[in-house]
Amino acid sequence: MSAKLPDIKTKFPEWYQEVVRQAELADQSPVRGCIVIRPYGTAIWERLTSIVDKKMKSSGYQNALFPMLLPESFLKKEAAHVEGFAPELAVVTHAGNKQLSEPLVVRPTSETMIHSMFAKWIKSWRDLPLKINQWGSVMRWEMRPRAFLRTSEFYWHEGHSAHSSQECAQKEVDSMVKHFEDIARNYLAIPVVTGKKSKGETFPGADATYTYEGFMQDAKALQMGTSHMLSQSFSKAFEIQYQNKEGDLEMPWLTSTCAATTRLIGAVIMSHGDEKGLVLPPKIAPIQAVIIPIYKTDEQREAVLDAAYKIKNDLKDTVRVHIDADEQRKPGNKFFHWEMKGVPLRLEIGPRDLEKEHAMVADRLGLAKEPVLFADIARVLPEKLEAFQQALYDRAKERLDSQWVVKEKLEDIVKVSESSVIQTGFCGSDECEKLLKPKKLSIRCILSDNTLKLCFGCDQASIADVVVARSY
Repeated sequence: MSAKLPDIKTKFPEWYQEVVRQAELADQSPVRGCIVIRPYGTAIWERLTSIVDKKMKSSGYQNALFPMLLPESFLKKEAAHVEGFAPELAVVTHAGNKQLSEPLVVRPTSETMIHSMFAKWIKSWRDLPLKINQWGSVMRWEMRPRAFLRTSEFYWHEGHSAHSSQECAQKEVDSMVKHFEDIARNYLAIPVVTGKKSKGETFPGADATYTYEGFMQDAKALQMGTSHMLSQSFSKAFEIQYQNKEGDLEMPWLTSTCAATTRLIGAVIMSHGDEKGLVLPPKIAPIQAVIIPIYKTDEQREAVLDAAYKIKNDLKDTVRVHIDADEQRKPGNKFFHWEMKGVPLRLEIGPRDLEKEHAMVADRLGLAKEPVLFADIARVLPEKLEAFQQALYDRAKERLDSQWVVKEKLEDIVKVSESSVIQTGFCGSDECEKLLKPKKLSIRCILSDNTLKLCFGCDQASIADVVVARSY
């Protein structure tokens, strides 16, 4: 049996690391800043990627694969882009026992490589819009790594699109943000705040960045995904031109987006976990229900397992079921194991249950057991999973509501920042935004509201409310 977890309320970072380890999500690799994502963690990631991939394809994106090595000159073509990533770059200078004529950068993102291809593929207005999506990993040399949240190598997707007008590009960006909200709320059961990033938090080389921000149990913000309005800066840098309907040459308007990285696994852990470990939303859980057979004799074993496999077969099209038939562990140890792994439902079947033709069903949120007749399981379990998903979201939303406060001045923001998500006014200036960094705070996003009259950092009028918080 694994060790007891650190206290979630007083030792949240330690609790998080232990859940990652004990739930068998990931392990440290020999390479600094990198992790090995174990099969259970990978299964969660595969559930997430299948959801996002369908959404990208439904929006007209096609998957493609691009090299992970970029010519160093590519990054230098867009000045703000290279400046923003310079401290995080990993650079290859030698290969095949020879020094390379030009260093190659392990991609921190793929704008430059993909736009170099766009310059070849986009020649006419008929080629637009062009929407390309890539799944893979990127490298950003992380100074303070933490499993899933910040690792030097991490997995993600990146969508890139080219459009004939700024309006079309902006519609694409806005559409992606709506997809973000749907993924977070309806699949991850995480309430999020969406909005435009401040100037200081905008993606290097973009005109504007839009984000969806989750807020964890310790009130820290986690940027879960972004959509960027690149406009024409990369079109200029990579000389992307096409002939419009009138025969004139124009440059396309570009966007890029990322709705999912392996960071989302960290978001789920920190949003929903408890003193017993991981709690998974049913829609992304690799195992939605685990069956624990309970018996003493060989005769009981055969009868109980027959019932378990029949239930699994009855649920094969609606519920992802695992039977824990491991004879080396006792039922109590199995309960602990699957609670740690966050499986939403547990079914216990023993000889007495067979006599009554029911299974005892336990809910991972409350662990209140109730009998469900074998004849009703195929109907009841999907209903329970749906209710579990909603209850998980409602619990997270209630927590966020309790963390949310409105403060007007920086000194008041600092006082509550350890345990709060703060809505405040902002004049839009770089000077006021920079006041937050020494306090280990940042503007997470700009809201559509403008309820506060003055900026938190000065006496100037507020142009919009913003969300301020500590962050990962």
